[in-house]
Amino acid sequence: MADDSLQTAEQEIQEYFDAAVDIARKAGHVVFEAFHKEKNIDTKSCGTDLVTETDKYIEELIIRTLREKFPSHSFIGEESASAGKKSVFTNNPTWIIDPIDGTTNFVHRYPMVAICIGLAINKQMEVGIVFNPIKDQMFTARRGTGAFCNGKQIHCSSVTDLSKALVITELGSSRDPEIVNVVMSNLRRLAEKPIAVHSIRLQGSAALNMCSVASGEAELYYECGIHVWDIAAAGIIVEEAGGVTLDPSGKPLDLLARRILAAGNKELADQVSQYLDCIDLPRD
Repeated sequence: MADDSLQTAEQEIQEYFDAAVDIARKAGHVVFEAFHKEKNIDTKSCGTDLVTETDKYIEELIIRTLREKFPSHSFIGEESASAGKKSVFTNNPTWIIDPIDGTTNFVHRYPMVAICIGLAINKQMEVGIVFNPIKDQMFTARRGTGAFCNGKQIHCSSVTDLSKALVITELGSSRDPEIVNVVMSNLRRLAEKPIAVHSIRLQGSAALNMCSVASGEAELYYECGIHVWDIAAAGIIVEEAGGVTLDPSGKPLDLLARRILAAGNKELADQVSQYLDCIDLPRD
C-alpha cells in the first residue's frame, strides 16, 4: 500500500511538472514576441521597479491555466502581490510565479529574462521551472531527480576557494542611501584583498543568476531585496544541481525573508557569509 501511495504521489508531481513546463513554453512565446516591440511601462515601489502589460498578462495566463487544471491549489504571484494581494504561504500545494524575472532587462531588450514557475507542497519546493525564452533555455528540476537545462543534466561548480570564485549579485531596485551603502560595501569587501574573488557579475535576473550557479557557470550568488517569486523556482534547481541555498548570514533559507545566498557547495557558502552584511526588509 505504501508503494502504491508513493507511486501515486510521484505521478501527481509529474503531472504538475508537465503542466508547468507546458504553460512556461506558451508564456515564453508571448514574451519572445513582445521582446523587441515597444512596451507600455509603469512603476511599482519606485522609479526603478518596473512593470509592463506583458508581466500582468503572463501572470494572469499562468494562474488561469494552472487553476483550471488544479482548482484546489493556491497561488503567489508577483503582480498579484503588487496589486495588494498578500502572499499567503501554507501547506497547501502553492504555485509561486514570476511572470517576467528581469523586467528592466525586458524593457531594455537585454536578453536575461525568465519566466519562473515553482510549486511548493507542505512549504517545500517540489518543482522548479525557469525559462529564458529569448535564449531558449529551459531550466527544470523535480525534487530528487536532478536539475536540467534543455533536457541535459547540469551540476554546480566544485570550487571551494572564494578567491577563485565568480560571484553574481545585484544592485537591486532600491535607491535608499542606507541600502545602497550596504550593497556597495559588500561588493567592495569581496573585490578587495584578502578575499579578492575572481570577478563579480550583475545580470539583472535573480532566477537566471541562480541557474548560472546551478549550471556551474558561476560559483555563488547573493542578494538582499529579492522576493519569494524571484527565487522559489530557481532554488530547487540549484539544490538539485548539487548546490545549497541559505540566508546570506549562513542561517537556513527563509523563502519569505527576501534574502538569498546560493552557492555550488556549503564550504563556499560558509566562507562568503562571514563577509556579507545583511539588510532586513519587510517580509513577503
